Amino acid sequence: MKIGLLTPFTGKNAHPAEFARVAESLGFESIWVPEHPAMPANPQQQFPSGGPIPPPYFTMADQMITLSMAAAVTKTLKLATGICLVPEHEPLALAKQFATLDSYSGGRVLFGIGAGWLREESDLFGVDFPHRWTETAEIVAAMRKLWTEDAPSFDGKYVKFPAVKSLPKPTQKSGPPVLIGSLDKNALKRVAKWADGWCPIALNAAQLKTRIDELKRECAAVGRNFAELDITIMGGIRGDRAKVQDGLKEFAEAGAARFVAGLGDLTFESSEGTLKKIAALYV
Repeated sequence: MKIGLLTPFTGKNAHPAEFARVAESLGFESIWVPEHPAMPANPQQQFPSGGPIPPPYFTMADQMITLSMAAAVTKTLKLATGICLVPEHEPLALAKQFATLDSYSGGRVLFGIGAGWLREESDLFGVDFPHRWTETAEIVAAMRKLWTEDAPSFDGKYVKFPAVKSLPKPTQKSGPPVLIGSLDKNALKRVAKWADGWCPIALNAAQLKTRIDELKRECAAVGRNFAELDITIMGGIRGDRAKVQDGLKEFAEAGAARFVAGLGDLTFESSEGTLKKIAALYV
C-alpha cells in the first residue's frame, strides 16, 4: 500500500518545501494539496457535513506554487492535487502549469480533480454550476490535447481555442493521471468513461469495496479495463500501529492501492514531529 499525506497549506503553517523534504525522507509516497482559490467572505451555504465552513477553507495557499516548492526539494515524492477545482481555472493556463510541473519534476504529478460543492464559490469564477461536471470533463479533454498534441485546437461548449503551441509537454506521456475525487451519484460512471483513477474520501473498507464493485461494473459496461485505474482512499485510521496496519490491509483487500492520511493545520514547528508519528503508524 502506497501512503500519502494530505494537508492544507496556508502560508502560516507548515512550509511546503520542508514538509515535503521530511515526508520523502520518512518514506511517504505522495503529498496531496487541496485548494479553494477564493471564497465568499460570508457564505450562506453550510459545510456538506453540517455547520459552518471550517476556517482553513478560507486560507489555503496557491496549490501549484505549493507543489512547485515541494518538487524543488524532493526526488521521488509524488505531487498531487487533492483536489483541484477544475472549472474554477482557465484551461490553457491550467494545462501549462501542470505540464511544467510534471516536466520539471520528472513525471511525478497526480491530477486529483473535483468540480466544487460551494455554489457561492463557483459563481465567483463563472462556473456553470448545475453542469459543472460536464464543464470539468470538457476542460480535462482540452488539457489532454494540450499535453499530447503538437498544435492542438478545441471547439467545445465551454472551451474554445484555435491551434496553439503549448510547451513544455509533461514528462508523463499522456500527461498527469486524472483521478476523480467525488462521491456523487455519477462519479463512478465518469471514472469509468474518462478518468485514470478515483480518490474518494471518508469511506470505510466495506463501503469502498461496495463502490469498487460498482466501478468494475461501470468499467465493463464501457469496455474499460478496471485494472488500469489508480484507486486511492483518503481519510484516517484510529489506533496504534497494529490497528492502522490492519486497517490498511482491509482497504487494500477492498481494492485501494494508495491510502492518503488527512492531517490537520500543522504549524511549521510541529510538522516534523507529527510526520514522524504518522510514519510510525502508516509507513
